[in-house]
Amino acid sequence: MSQYRMLIGGELVAGDATLDVVNPANGEPFATVPRASVAQADAAIAAAKAAVPGWSDVPFAERQAKLVELADAIAANAGDLARLLTMEQGKPLPEAQGELAWTEGYLRHYATLELPDRVIQDDASGYIAVQHRPLGVVVGIIAWNFPLLVACWKIGPAVLAGNAIVLKPAPTTPVTALRLGEICRDIFPAGVVNIITDANDLGPHLTSHPDVAKVGFTGSTATGKAILANSASGLKRITLELGGNDPAIVLDDVDVKETAKAIFGNAFLNCGQVCLAVKRAYVHEDIYDAMCEELARLAEEAIVGDGLEQGTSIGPIQNRAQFEKVQGFLETARRDGKVIAGGEVMDKGGYFIRPTIVRDVSDGDMIVDEEQFGPILPVISFADVDDVIGRANASEYGLGGSVWSKDIGRAADIAGRIESGQVWVNQHIAIGPHIPMAGFKNSGLGVEQSVEGLAEYTQVRVINVAR
Repeated sequence: MSQYRMLIGGELVAGDATLDVVNPANGEPFATVPRASVAQADAAIAAAKAAVPGWSDVPFAERQAKLVELADAIAANAGDLARLLTMEQGKPLPEAQGELAWTEGYLRHYATLELPDRVIQDDASGYIAVQHRPLGVVVGIIAWNFPLLVACWKIGPAVLAGNAIVLKPAPTTPVTALRLGEICRDIFPAGVVNIITDANDLGPHLTSHPDVAKVGFTGSTATGKAILANSASGLKRITLELGGNDPAIVLDDVDVKETAKAIFGNAFLNCGQVCLAVKRAYVHEDIYDAMCEELARLAEEAIVGDGLEQGTSIGPIQNRAQFEKVQGFLETARRDGKVIAGGEVMDKGGYFIRPTIVRDVSDGDMIVDEEQFGPILPVISFADVDDVIGRANASEYGLGGSVWSKDIGRAADIAGRIESGQVWVNQHIAIGPHIPMAGFKNSGLGVEQSVEGLAEYTQVRVINVAR
């Protein structure tokens, strides 16, 4: 097994303990990584705090150049990183390669962003300018579904704004983040980027630490609420990108085959383990049977297997805990509706469940009301547009949603009534580094991506001069 080290204060260090990392395609450990102690977490925060004064004084253009250098290094190591990503996360190798490309692209876009002073008055009576200043030490805590991309979603804006960061990946997917630390060591001054790993036990310590100014978290709503409560005593700045139960509303005028293919792809990307994936499809009653049949056909044709195997289109669920949780959803799906494709746990040695289509379910059923975060799609019939908008909005979540119709004006009008941070028409998961990402209700706080997301890593200061 390769040797992995954490990055603390510019040095690659072993942990005070270790963790085994399991390949979800076979359920067996493939790597042993360091596990940080509380003392090492404190050392990482101290290193970040020490780095902030010098790094925040580095000209903005030079910080931008460092992000370009990081993007170049990721591109140069993309082959090895993609294989590691598939081994620890499970996604098919082409999807892992896509995550590498997205990561590189996001970093390159971040490097074009600016937050210049904004002059709001400059006349005979005075001068007033709005400035964005670094916050200080940022803690980034990330989920296991896109471990490299989301890591750079935190690192990019944090360091560009002049902060230093302590990044903590999920304990089930730490390997690519640790490799990222090796790359960052050769690019950034000591302490600007620190990467430590744990067994899901250091989060409360990191998020309550008095020297931490901001926490950026991507993960479950339950954990996000715990982080918010834990950080409240220090009034830390918080960005939370949390869960979703994203509806797709399919109107009666669509091309069924074409739309089913798009819905399926956006529901089962990364084995359904995407916060913005289609989690419930509302289909007009006039095309309901045809849509269900087409979705079932696509599910039956999907090739499920090890992400490193040629031709695999859907990999395993990432970890045993989620695997068992999804099995619970399967039980409720069989109880409340009709499984028309999939529904089986596969005897392949890893955490495999065939893509599952469930029909004849309704709001109030667990499979519809709760986020599955796995390869299950409930399909719900509707007759009235106003009614289905109300049903879509009844969720405690509001991350994403989509409307599908040949009548773009009609679809856009419906989209404007959906209570979600991002709503798409005739597409889904159409995200990008230039597009703000935000959540309504229990789907999050603050903004990720774009110049608005960069501003979340800063403190506004007003310079007000009398003349």
